Amino acid sequence: MELKTNAALIIIDQQKGILHPKLGRRNNLQAEQRILDLLGHWRRTGRPVIHVQHLSRSPESVFWPEQSGVEFQERFQPQTGEQLVQKQVPDAFCATGLEKSLRAAGIDQLVIVGVATNNSVESTARTAGNLGFETWVVEDACFTFDKADYFGKAHTAEEVHAMSLGNLHGEYATVVSAAQIL
Repeated sequence: MELKTNAALIIIDQQKGILHPKLGRRNNLQAEQRILDLLGHWRRTGRPVIHVQHLSRSPESVFWPEQSGVEFQERFQPQTGEQLVQKQVPDAFCATGLEKSLRAAGIDQLVIVGVATNNSVESTARTAGNLGFETWVVEDACFTFDKADYFGKAHTAEEVHAMSLGNLHGEYATVVSAAQIL
Protein backbone atom coordinates (compact mmCIF):
# COMPACT_ATOMS: atom_id res chain seq x y z
CA MET A 1 0.00 0.00 0.00
CA GLU A 2 1.15 3.49 -0.80
CA LEU A 3 0.45 5.84 2.09
CA LYS A 4 -0.11 9.37 0.82
CA THR A 5 1.45 12.32 2.61
CA ASN A 6 -2.04 13.64 3.38
CA ALA A 7 -3.71 10.32 4.28
CA ALA A 8 -6.06 10.98 7.20
CA LEU A 9 -6.06 8.76 10.28
CA ILE A 10 -9.62 8.54 11.58
CA ILE A 11 -9.75 7.38 15.21
CA ILE A 12 -13.29 6.39 16.14
CA ASP A 13 -14.82 6.59 19.62
CA GLN A 14 -11.72 6.14 21.81
CA GLN A 15 -13.68 7.45 24.77
CA LYS A 16 -13.69 6.41 28.41
CA GLY A 17 -17.07 4.70 28.08
CA ILE A 18 -15.80 2.06 25.67
CA LEU A 19 -13.86 0.52 28.60
CA HIS A 20 -17.05 0.03 30.68
CA PRO A 21 -17.45 -3.58 31.87
CA LYS A 22 -21.15 -3.59 30.94
CA LEU A 23 -20.14 -3.81 27.26
CA GLY A 24 -18.88 -7.34 27.88
CA ARG A 25 -15.99 -9.41 26.58
CA ARG A 26 -13.93 -7.91 23.75
CA ASN A 27 -11.26 -8.99 21.30
CA ASN A 28 -7.93 -7.47 20.18
CA LEU A 29 -6.60 -6.46 23.59
CA GLN A 30 -3.60 -4.86 21.82
CA ALA A 31 -5.82 -2.61 19.66
CA GLU A 32 -5.19 0.55 21.67
CA GLN A 33 -1.43 0.06 21.41
CA ARG A 34 -1.74 -0.36 17.63
CA ILE A 35 -3.83 2.84 17.48
CA LEU A 36 -1.18 4.66 19.51
CA ASP A 37 1.56 3.32 17.20
CA LEU A 38 -0.32 4.67 14.17
CA LEU A 39 -1.15 7.95 15.92
CA GLY A 40 2.52 8.46 16.78
CA HIS A 41 3.50 7.83 13.16
CA TRP A 42 0.85 10.27 11.89
CA ARG A 43 1.98 12.96 14.31
CA ARG A 44 5.68 12.45 13.50
CA THR A 45 5.03 12.67 9.75
CA GLY A 46 2.61 15.60 9.97
CA ARG A 47 -0.34 13.75 8.46
CA PRO A 48 -3.92 14.75 9.35
CA VAL A 49 -5.53 13.14 12.39
CA ILE A 50 -9.31 13.14 12.90
CA HIS A 51 -10.78 12.21 16.29
CA VAL A 52 -14.38 11.03 16.20
CA GLN A 53 -16.42 11.37 19.39
CA HIS A 54 -19.81 9.75 19.84
CA LEU A 55 -22.40 11.84 21.69
CA SER A 56 -25.24 9.40 22.23
CA ARG A 57 -28.91 10.34 22.24
CA SER A 58 -29.59 7.51 24.70
CA PRO A 59 -29.17 8.00 28.48
CA GLU A 60 -28.32 4.28 28.78
CA SER A 61 -25.29 4.66 26.50
CA VAL A 62 -21.69 4.69 27.75
CA PHE A 63 -21.36 7.73 25.43
CA TRP A 64 -24.24 9.74 26.93
CA PRO A 65 -22.95 13.34 27.12
CA GLU A 66 -24.09 13.81 30.73
CA GLN A 67 -21.37 11.53 32.19
CA SER A 68 -17.59 11.01 32.05
CA GLY A 69 -17.75 8.07 29.62
CA VAL A 70 -18.25 10.52 26.77
CA GLU A 71 -14.78 12.05 27.33
CA PHE A 72 -11.76 10.92 25.31
CA GLN A 73 -9.37 8.57 27.09
CA GLU A 74 -6.29 10.54 28.18
CA ARG A 75 -4.00 8.70 25.75
CA PHE A 76 -6.26 9.66 22.83
CA GLN A 77 -6.75 13.35 23.61
CA PRO A 78 -6.78 15.41 20.41
CA GLN A 79 -3.81 17.75 20.04
CA THR A 80 -3.82 21.26 18.65
CA GLY A 81 -4.39 21.17 14.91
CA GLU A 82 -6.14 17.80 14.94
CA GLN A 83 -9.75 17.72 13.81
CA LEU A 84 -12.62 16.77 16.13
CA VAL A 85 -15.78 15.28 14.62
CA GLN A 86 -18.75 14.76 16.92
CA LYS A 87 -21.46 12.34 15.82
CA GLN A 88 -24.78 11.10 17.20
CA VAL A 89 -25.04 7.93 15.08
CA PRO A 90 -22.43 5.27 14.26
CA ASP A 91 -21.50 6.73 10.85
CA ALA A 92 -18.93 9.54 11.25
CA PHE A 93 -20.04 11.01 7.90
CA CYS A 94 -23.73 11.37 8.82
CA ALA A 95 -24.64 15.01 9.57
CA THR A 96 -21.08 15.93 10.65
CA GLY A 97 -19.49 17.78 7.73
CA LEU A 98 -16.66 15.22 7.62
CA GLU A 99 -16.92 14.62 3.88
CA LYS A 100 -16.91 18.36 3.14
CA SER A 101 -13.82 19.00 5.28
CA LEU A 102 -11.93 16.06 3.72
CA ARG A 103 -12.76 17.23 0.19
CA ALA A 104 -11.81 20.82 1.04
CA ALA A 105 -8.42 19.60 2.30
CA GLY A 106 -7.88 17.45 -0.80
CA ILE A 107 -7.78 14.25 1.25
CA ASP A 108 -8.88 11.11 -0.57
CA GLN A 109 -7.13 8.36 1.42
CA LEU A 110 -8.48 7.35 4.84
CA VAL A 111 -7.10 4.96 7.45
CA ILE A 112 -9.80 3.98 9.94
CA VAL A 113 -9.21 2.60 13.45
CA GLY A 114 -11.20 2.42 16.67
CA VAL A 115 -14.44 0.92 17.93
CA ALA A 116 -16.57 -0.94 17.54
CA THR A 117 -15.53 -2.90 14.46
CA ASN A 118 -19.08 -3.98 13.58
CA ASN A 119 -20.68 -0.67 14.49
CA SER A 120 -19.07 2.75 14.04
CA VAL A 121 -15.97 1.45 12.24
CA GLU A 122 -17.96 -0.58 9.72
CA SER A 123 -20.60 2.11 9.25
CA THR A 124 -18.01 4.84 8.66
CA ALA A 125 -15.89 2.65 6.35
CA ARG A 126 -18.92 1.69 4.26
CA THR A 127 -19.82 5.33 3.72
CA ALA A 128 -16.20 6.29 3.00
CA GLY A 129 -16.02 3.59 0.34
CA ASN A 130 -19.40 4.54 -1.11
CA LEU A 131 -18.25 8.17 -1.35
CA GLY A 132 -15.20 7.12 -3.33
CA PHE A 133 -12.49 7.56 -0.70
CA GLU A 134 -9.57 5.12 -0.79
CA THR A 135 -10.39 3.49 2.53
CA TRP A 136 -8.21 1.28 4.71
CA VAL A 137 -9.41 -0.41 7.91
CA VAL A 138 -6.68 -1.56 10.29
CA GLU A 139 -7.86 -4.90 11.64
CA ASP A 140 -5.59 -5.03 14.68
CA ALA A 141 -6.35 -1.40 15.63
CA CYS A 142 -10.09 -2.08 16.01
CA PHE A 143 -12.07 -4.22 18.42
CA THR A 144 -15.58 -5.24 19.27
CA PHE A 145 -17.58 -7.28 21.76
CA ASP A 146 -19.35 -10.62 22.03
CA LYS A 147 -22.77 -10.30 20.40
CA ALA A 148 -25.79 -12.42 19.63
CA ASP A 149 -27.10 -12.42 16.08
CA TYR A 150 -30.68 -11.65 15.07
CA PHE A 151 -31.72 -15.26 15.76
CA GLY A 152 -30.21 -15.27 19.25
CA LYS A 153 -27.10 -17.32 18.48
CA ALA A 154 -24.12 -16.08 20.50
CA HIS A 155 -20.93 -15.09 18.66
CA THR A 156 -17.54 -14.27 20.13
CA ALA A 157 -16.02 -10.84 19.64
CA GLU A 158 -13.46 -12.52 17.38
CA GLU A 159 -16.25 -13.89 15.14
CA VAL A 160 -18.12 -10.57 15.07
CA HIS A 161 -14.87 -8.73 14.25
CA ALA A 162 -13.97 -11.19 11.47
CA MET A 163 -17.42 -11.01 9.86
CA SER A 164 -17.44 -7.22 9.98
CA LEU A 165 -14.01 -7.06 8.32
CA GLY A 166 -15.25 -9.58 5.78
CA ASN A 167 -18.21 -7.33 5.00
CA LEU A 168 -15.84 -4.44 4.28
CA HIS A 169 -12.82 -5.97 2.57
CA GLY A 170 -12.73 -5.66 -1.18
CA GLU A 171 -16.04 -3.86 -1.46
CA TYR A 172 -15.94 -0.77 0.74
CA ALA A 173 -12.37 -0.85 2.01
CA THR A 174 -9.09 -2.71 2.10
CA VAL A 175 -8.40 -4.42 5.41
CA VAL A 176 -4.76 -4.24 6.52
CA SER A 177 -2.68 -4.66 9.68
CA ALA A 178 -0.89 -1.84 11.48
CA ALA A 179 2.44 -3.42 10.48
CA GLN A 180 1.50 -3.18 6.78
CA ILE A 181 1.00 0.57 7.18
CA LEU A 182 3.99 1.24 9.43
